Amino acid sequence: MVGAAPKVKADPRADRTTAGARGRVLRVGLIAALVPLSLTLVQCGRAPDPATLAANSQANVQVVAKTSTQVASGDTFEDRFPAPQFKERFPSASESFLQRQVSDFSPKRAVQQPQPEARYKVASLEPQVPYKRPPREDLTTLVSMKSSAFPYFGNNPASDAPFLNISKGDRRGHRSYSGRVYWQDETYSDSRVLVHVPEHFDVRKPGVIVVFFHGNGATLERDVRDRQLVPKQITDSGANAVLLAPQMAVDAADSSAGKFWQAGGLKRFMEESANHLARLTGDPDSARAFANMPIVIVGYSGGFLPTAWSLEVGGISDRVRGVVLLDAVYGEMDKFVSWIESHRSGFFVSSYTRYTARRDRELMSMLRQKGISVSEDMDGPLRPGSVVFVETGDGITHRDYVTRAWTRDPLKDVLVKMSATPSLALTRVASTNPPAASR
Repeated sequence: MVGAAPKVKADPRADRTTAGARGRVLRVGLIAALVPLSLTLVQCGRAPDPATLAANSQANVQVVAKTSTQVASGDTFEDRFPAPQFKERFPSASESFLQRQVSDFSPKRAVQQPQPEARYKVASLEPQVPYKRPPREDLTTLVSMKSSAFPYFGNNPASDAPFLNISKGDRRGHRSYSGRVYWQDETYSDSRVLVHVPEHFDVRKPGVIVVFFHGNGATLERDVRDRQLVPKQITDSGANAVLLAPQMAVDAADSSAGKFWQAGGLKRFMEESANHLARLTGDPDSARAFANMPIVIVGYSGGFLPTAWSLEVGGISDRVRGVVLLDAVYGEMDKFVSWIESHRSGFFVSSYTRYTARRDRELMSMLRQKGISVSEDMDGPLRPGSVVFVETGDGITHRDYVTRAWTRDPLKDVLVKMSATPSLALTRVASTNPPAASR
């Protein structure tokens, strides 16, 4: 028809041509995008090429050179990557880094925790036996004591003059009654005391302390211990007794009493010795027992002087349970009479040779005048209040009197007789004939 719009019919082949062209374009674009990516991935799996690295490094240098006016002056490798400082690698103890020692890395032993105390008791399968003191050997030793007789710098009470009454340069000495001079540094400076504790001694039982004053010309080791056998006699008696023998004038013909002249001298000596005896016997708590233990004073020959003054001014005459003089009444008889008269609970024994017979008979007469009974033999037991004088024959010498008087070992005999009387408070804790091993 004229004037009508013509109808055009689409050609299907043209549509197919256009769609095919578009598909080819898409495939080409996809391939172009994937090829560089695949090359990049392949390159990542290979080591860097040295030549490429060198070229890149040279290029960087050129770029930096060209742009040095535009880049900050501190923008170098060292500035961007500074070397670490010491404090950054090794922090101080105050910083958070924990300081450790080699021992921190050593194996640790397990710490055993304390176990709670059991609230039950396990019955013993063994029978219970009483405690027994462990065996102990005789103890004989020398101990220095401040309260011993010497050194002495006081007065001689006989003259009220200084005891050290002569000097020669820096040396001081004493002129004896015989006129002989003894120097302080040689004769009056030994403060040692011979201490003897028998193996059978038991501080828990009634006992006694024997104080022995030796005679003239003696030393503790050579004479008191080895020749007169005083420690051995005490052990052989079996009595519960210990010995204290202070060194008097060393190997000199002098009877000076030293500190035992002073008021309270014996008391200070016994107080100091109590501590030493407690230590030597291994029981510090026994000092009190020793400090209250009865005393027997034995004076031989020139030992009469310290014996007499200890009874008169010693300060503890009430503790003295007995006095034994062995050929020793050379004077000071008034002091012996005074003690015997005022201490009727103790005993007094004086054994003598013809050398002291006159003075002993005078002393017996003084006592009888005061109504005190006197015995002249040692056959009976010793009792509180016993006063005994025994004269020995001509065959008995003064030098051997400590080991042979009215009997052999007179000290042993006195202690045995004393032990036989309970009222004298001395226990016999061993046989009088101990085996040879304990001698």
